[in-house]
Amino acid sequence: MAQAAQAVLGTKEKKVVDVHTHMYPPEYVRILESRTTIPLVRSFPGAPDPRLILLQAEVPLLDSAAAAKLGQDTAAAPAIPGRPLTRHYASLEQKLHFMDTHGIDISVLSLANPWLDFVDAASAGDVAQSINAEFAHMCSQHPGRLYFFATLPLTAPLATVLASIKHVQALPRCRGVILGTSGLGQGLDDPALLPVFAAVAAARLPVFLHPHYGLPNDVWGPRAAEYGHVLPLALGFPMETTIAVTRMFLAGVFDAVPALRMLLAHSGGTLPFLAGRIESCVLHDGHLLREGRLGPARRTVWDVLSTQIYLDAVVYSPVGLRAAVDATGADRLMFGTDHPFFPPLASDEQGPWESVSLNAAAVSAALASAADADAVMGANAVRVLRLYEGDEVDEVAA
Repeated sequence: MAQAAQAVLGTKEKKVVDVHTHMYPPEYVRILESRTTIPLVRSFPGAPDPRLILLQAEVPLLDSAAAAKLGQDTAAAPAIPGRPLTRHYASLEQKLHFMDTHGIDISVLSLANPWLDFVDAASAGDVAQSINAEFAHMCSQHPGRLYFFATLPLTAPLATVLASIKHVQALPRCRGVILGTSGLGQGLDDPALLPVFAAVAAARLPVFLHPHYGLPNDVWGPRAAEYGHVLPLALGFPMETTIAVTRMFLAGVFDAVPALRMLLAHSGGTLPFLAGRIESCVLHDGHLLREGRLGPARRTVWDVLSTQIYLDAVVYSPVGLRAAVDATGADRLMFGTDHPFFPPLASDEQGPWESVSLNAAAVSAALASAADADAVMGANAVRVLRLYEGDEVDEVAA
């Protein structure tokens, strides 16, 4: 499998583009370090890296770890909560090293969750502008290698959000916006989100849709703690995306904003596999029939998938990737790594990552032709995201 991946990644006359790769810029980490409620960043004795604490379920661990740090707890050392923020999360030098190690020519950077969903309305616009300026500056240091998806201040008033869209549209290496599945807090079928979708579509900014916090913890049952993070990561995130986009479809969002283009993380969750079942349920739902939503002009899920949806290829197996190809077409898939998540546990993080080779090998095995594989590995992203377009223009002030 590693050899198959190298065969794809080693084709240097073709561009390899990573559309799903995250960073937490230093300014963003400083904001999280200053917070007293989740999400926040804290350092702990015995932990070599600061930790990002996102989930309410981690608060008890946070409290016990803080008590131990203050000498108030004489029990055994408590578990350390959160996600370790290694150099891979915030260092541009580390990102470039990762790209070089894996033969990646271009990366489209994006902030990961929780984005700016915790920022108060009054300051959200300024914070978004600062974070996006930081991304723009990183990209300007390596022209032709780095682009980014901007972050929107969704907690701010609508006028501020729309102004932010106009601002990032003018940034030379911004190629879209990243959005979580909660949208403005009520999901992506919220009518209040329609002006935002319309504005990004008019600005020719695709939406990179990423799951937010997974499904509720009680979904996983009383023994969930025995299984580490496998259930929420393997099942929760993909199902979150599936549910969010299906709600958009049922609400008619894609019909209301026909110019909207969305790139779905993790190959659209389970949408490629469940699209037929969704269609069958729509056709056999009496409520929808009574509401007058069924008729000769009704668009199908398949139509939306093949016209307004793109999928990344972060699915780790040719079986899943073939379903994605069948659902949308090989011209609508784009390679991704999900770096800095899923690092190797038993080897040096500075070397090759198996999570990357799995995705590359899946592309090589699932695509019917070398031309299709090359398209998924890079050519589709260059075309869809208009990479290189406008790079000759002088940088504008961020």
